[in-house]
Amino acid sequence: AASKLEISMPAVVEVELGGTARIECNFYIPENASYTYIDWFYMDRSNKQVRLYHITAGGVVQDDTDYKKRLSLGEDKALSISSVTLQDARTFMCQVGAGSYGVGESSTELSVYKVPKVPEIEPNSGGISVHSSEIPEIARCVSKNSFPPPNITWHKNGEQLHAQENQVMMPSTLTRESSGLYTVSSTLYAPVTREDRHSRYHCTVHYWLQGERRSRDSQGVKVNIFYPAEHLKLQVKPSSTPVKEGDNVTLVCESDGNPQPVFSFFKKNLSEWQDLTSLAEPDNGVLKLHDVNKSNTGTYKCQSLDLDDMSQIEEDVDLVVNYIEGVHVKMEPSSTLREGDSVMLSCDAHSPVGLKYQWSDGKGKKVAEGNQLFLPNLTFETSNTFSCKVMAPSVPGLEQSKKVSVAVEGKPRIVAISSPLYVRQDEVVNLTCKAIAFPRPTVQWSINGTAHEYMDNQHIASNLTVRVSHDLLQAGAMCRVSNKLGVSEKHIQLVVDQKSTAESQGVIMVAIVVAIIVAILVVAVLGAVIYFLHKKGKIPCGRAGKQDITKPEARKDKIVVEVKSDKLSEEAGLLQGANGEKRAAADQ
Repeated sequence: AASKLEISMPAVVEVELGGTARIECNFYIPENASYTYIDWFYMDRSNKQVRLYHITAGGVVQDDTDYKKRLSLGEDKALSISSVTLQDARTFMCQVGAGSYGVGESSTELSVYKVPKVPEIEPNSGGISVHSSEIPEIARCVSKNSFPPPNITWHKNGEQLHAQENQVMMPSTLTRESSGLYTVSSTLYAPVTREDRHSRYHCTVHYWLQGERRSRDSQGVKVNIFYPAEHLKLQVKPSSTPVKEGDNVTLVCESDGNPQPVFSFFKKNLSEWQDLTSLAEPDNGVLKLHDVNKSNTGTYKCQSLDLDDMSQIEEDVDLVVNYIEGVHVKMEPSSTLREGDSVMLSCDAHSPVGLKYQWSDGKGKKVAEGNQLFLPNLTFETSNTFSCKVMAPSVPGLEQSKKVSVAVEGKPRIVAISSPLYVRQDEVVNLTCKAIAFPRPTVQWSINGTAHEYMDNQHIASNLTVRVSHDLLQAGAMCRVSNKLGVSEKHIQLVVDQKSTAESQGVIMVAIVVAIIVAILVVAVLGAVIYFLHKKGKIPCGRAGKQDITKPEARKDKIVVEVKSDKLSEEAGLLQGANGEKRAAADQ
């Protein structure tokens, strides 16, 4: 155990600006004796002690100082300072009086800090040339509001840069603001190469806190590096499929320089180069060719000019425009064709690529493949138009077609007439005549009427509307079809429709018979009703009838007997009554 008064305090207490600082004063008095007093002081700018507190067993006295409103004491007599300012960075002392054990004191250095803000970096906005004659400025870095003053380092692609005479320089500036905080700025100067177009730069601000060196990094930035082109690339787009007539083609010239150089375009014509720059976009390195044809085939050249060092590079590419031309169809024989003839159609064309041929008729139906089409035994019904489609299988979408007319000539052939035609006198009917021929024929009728002509799938048809007269029934009508190659005629016979007349008369006779039968049935029913009522005695008939009424039982028996024995007579009498005849006297 110690034999004298001992006091211990931390050498340094660090506190952030605006925070609360707590300074402890730990002491030991032998034999657990009590202190007589405890005094707290701070050292002013002239290195004089200024008392803050006087603490005795009888109470605490706080001196009237600038700290009065920001001070407080803990139960362990530790001194607390709130809302710490930069001016609080000074020495604080604790003095303890212990009677016979004497007086002891110790001190603590209060250190106030402010963590700097994240540094802000600003790259060179104008760009840097690799041919720069001076060491160029890469970027600037600024870190604000720190205490005590920090320092800045520079890094490229994650590695710290160090100053090198006439190579790498990073001058810094330290500024103390009115608030007492520091702002530090630094500028990096360094040469650049072509490879630095991918480099990333950042700065780091370093400061001390609680005995440790700490840091904060800025964001990484890239610098726009200017360097001449080393290579050119000239492409034909779209490049996925072969170019064909009618396509829109774009020639794109690209360089690996920065900025992009000025581009010029040329096309080789024999031994000379034709300048196409006026048709291009020289700043973008684009030449557009619209609706190309075979004349656009050739060698194209792109030339770049670097305005920084006036160096030139060029590159060329071959453009091949695939085409089909000279499509024609040959017909053998080429003379006039008649029904029954045969003909051979041959299709031919020219192209730098392999061709395929396909034939279709006038309706678009595929009829054959190959460059020849044989048509045997021609008729008027044979399609008069055929199409030869020429295709290039290796160039999708490249095709052309040629149509040819196959005209089969001949005199008209009547293919349908409405004969025989069953008619009735005075009836209005349509007479029809249909024929086929080439050249187109005319249709004439031997009688007058209203005629209507129309084409029906290569056939000419004529409808004649007439009223059936006696003369027409006798003579009929003649359809005459003619063209320059001949005439065809056919007769239309008109026949009275006997079946229709007989059917009409039959209907009338059936109606008469039905009427007679219905009348007979009605009379028969009435007769039966009258007879039945007479037998029942409901209808008296002369004197005998009166007697039957007065003798109901005998009448009843008589009726029973008569029904059994005279059944046939009653039936005969019923028929007679139905025919309107009088009953015989013996029947009474």
